[in-house]
Order: sequence, then C-alpha cells, then structure tokens
Amino acid sequence: MKKVSPKDFIVIGFALFAMFFGAGNLIFPPYIGKLAGDQTPLAIIGFLITGVGLPLSGIIACAKINGSFTDMSRRVGKIFSIIATTALVLAIGPMLAIPRTAATTYELAIHPIFPSVSPVIGVIIYFGICLAFVLRPSGIIDNIGKILTPILLVMLGIIIVKGVLVPLGPVVETNYQGAFSNSLLEGYQTMDAMASVIFASIVLTSVKAKGYTDKKDIINATIKSGLVAVVGLTFVYGGLMILGSQVSTIITEDIGRSALVVEIVGRHLGSLGTVVLGLSVGLACLTTAIGLISTGAEYFSGLTKGKVSYNIFAIIISTVSALLGTGGVEKIVQFAGPVLQILYPIVIVLIIITLAGKFVSNNNTVKITIYTTLIISILDTVNGLTNGSITSLNKLVSTIPLASLGFAWVIPTFIAFIIGMMLFKNKSLNNESETLEIN
Repeated sequence: MKKVSPKDFIVIGFALFAMFFGAGNLIFPPYIGKLAGDQTPLAIIGFLITGVGLPLSGIIACAKINGSFTDMSRRVGKIFSIIATTALVLAIGPMLAIPRTAATTYELAIHPIFPSVSPVIGVIIYFGICLAFVLRPSGIIDNIGKILTPILLVMLGIIIVKGVLVPLGPVVETNYQGAFSNSLLEGYQTMDAMASVIFASIVLTSVKAKGYTDKKDIINATIKSGLVAVVGLTFVYGGLMILGSQVSTIITEDIGRSALVVEIVGRHLGSLGTVVLGLSVGLACLTTAIGLISTGAEYFSGLTKGKVSYNIFAIIISTVSALLGTGGVEKIVQFAGPVLQILYPIVIVLIIITLAGKFVSNNNTVKITIYTTLIISILDTVNGLTNGSITSLNKLVSTIPLASLGFAWVIPTFIAFIIGMMLFKNKSLNNESETLEIN
C-alpha cells in the first residue's frame, strides 16, 4: 500500500476543485444568501451537501468500482443504463448546462460591457467561437482555462474577504421559509453530482498517473484530494452566500441571479471590477462549454457506433444550445428545476448503493429501489408542474412524507430498499452485475 503524498493529493485536489467549480455556478450562492438573510449558515450547509458533498461522493463511488455512471446504472438493466446515461449527458450538455454558460456569459460579460448587443447576437458569436475550437481542437483553450481559474479565484477571494471585513449592509431576518431544504434543491442546479459520475474517469486517470494502482490507494488518494476541493468550494460558495446575505435590505427588488452578482461585484470593486470579473467568468464559461460540447459529441457519436460523425453531433449540440441559451439564465434555471428533480434522486440513490458495496449484492434490490425513486420523482414533478391541479395526484403526493419540502422520493425509496433487501437477502447476484466489481 502506497502512502498518499501531500503534494499529490493537493495537486489532484485543485484539479477536482476546477472540475466542480464552474463559473456558471457563481450565480446561485449570492441569490440564496439574499433570500436566506440571517438563516444563511443553515443555507450554506444545505447547498454544500448537494453542491459539493454529492459530487465528491460520486467520484469516490466511481473510484470504488473503477467505473462511471454507466457501470453504476447497469445494475438496473442495460436499456435503463443507456437511457439514464443519455439523459445525464443531455442535461449537462445541450439541454441545460451548455445553454446556461452562454446565458451567463451574456449577462455577466457581454451585456455589462456592450449593452447594445442583443442576446441572440451574443449567443451566436459565443457558439461560433465554441465550434471553432470543438471542430479544430487546440491547446490554446486549455491554457486559457489554466490561467483563468487562478485569476477568477483571486478576484473572488478579494471580494469575499473585503465583504466579510467591510459588509455592504446588515444581515437581517428575512422570514425565509425552508432555508435548508430549498438550498439542498438549489444545489442541484450546479449539476456537479451528475457531472462527477460522467467525468469520473478523468479524475481516476489523474490519480493513477501519480502511481496509485491499488484500489484502496486510489480511494484514499481520492478522498484526501476531495477534502482539498471541499475546502476551496466551501470558501467560495459560503463566502458568496454571505455576501448575498448582506444585501437583503439594500437590493430589495426582484433581481435576477446574474444581475445580483454584477451588482455585488460593482459595489465592492467598482465598474472596472465588474468588467474584469465578467470577462473572466465569460471566458471560463467558454472553456467549460467547449469541453461539454466535445464530450457530448463523442458520446453520441459512440452511441451510434460512428454512423453519425463527431462533427455533426458537435454542430447539433451547439445549435440546440444556442436556441435555448437565448432565453436567459432565469428561464434556463426554471426549465432545469423539474428535469433535475427527476434525475438527481436517481444519481443520489445509485451513488449510495455503490458506496454500500457488498451490502447491496443483488440487482433486484437495486431495480426495485431505483424504479421506485424514478416513479415517485416523476409523480412529484408532474404534480408540481401542474400546481396540484390534478386532484387525485395531488392527494397522493401530499400524503408522502417530505413531499412539501421537495423530497417526496426519500421515504418511498427507503421502504422499497428495505423490502428489496428482505426479499432478495439470500439470493445471488444477477448476471447483469457480473461485470461490475462490488466491494
């Protein structure tokens, strides 16, 4: 067993931090802080659980099986695995994450500097640049990314420290209901847990490249690296939430998430600070979008076994993302909510089951648990979208514990898991799990 070097886990930890810290995620913590006010500490805990803790758990779960979400979900069935993985790739790609990078770039970088440029023109230019790099890969964009992250962090560090030492305003009671549960749901919007189980191979490759080949060494190195990332993300997300909590009485109007970030930065660093941060965030979003478009194009081209080329899928993904990106950040966030309320519970439960290892040894237990999670999540989401207008559905959902908090799936999933464990406790593994290493 190899001892994990501090140098190694610090380097990998920063890589994990960069992976989880998407520039587009900056818009969520200040907004939560503004709403929560004096309940911000509770909101920080909730947001960190789903925005940081879950992604880290996802990476560790993948390290445990030396695989990815495809391997986790295969225990439910091959068809389910393909559909679920495709849904995740679409969510962190053209349906949600990529359009959000474009909308965030426009609202934080383009509009404040060039207010006369329309969202449509801004998004077209944005994806034109993306395609130029995606279709003709270059090391330039990687180098830009390596430079931008430190610049962005330094600026955020300055703003957060200044905000703590010289608050913009008092932290007051806002009478915000459900600070903890709402922050848990808001943490879904980072989409990092979904990204972690899709891109885990990148992190695991980095760990193995440092000479860690034994499974226990890999998991140990991943956990220690994860702690480094957690500290960094806690500082950034927690700090931004605190800054948001200071403007509850100053910025009282119904302001959007992106506009709130611009306003806070402007009050702390002036117009120059707003421009520099906007450009840094915009370019950082660009590097993220390029990586996501490339990943999505490779995945879908592989799914068709090369019958549809990488370039064709890259163009399709960029076109769909551009159409959705013109709607603005707030509309994308609203659209993302229902989608994430269905996908996230599945990811969470599969991560937990994978971490449980041999304790959950039968695939039938996994199937019962996951399908229960899926069904309840869909029913709860549909009930929310229809505002409870379907009487029978509303009555059903309202009887489920935690439904009012947005977690109707939790108790039914737990019950289904217990039933599955009792029914299949002494049964051997199904054939479908033979390729998955359970520990």
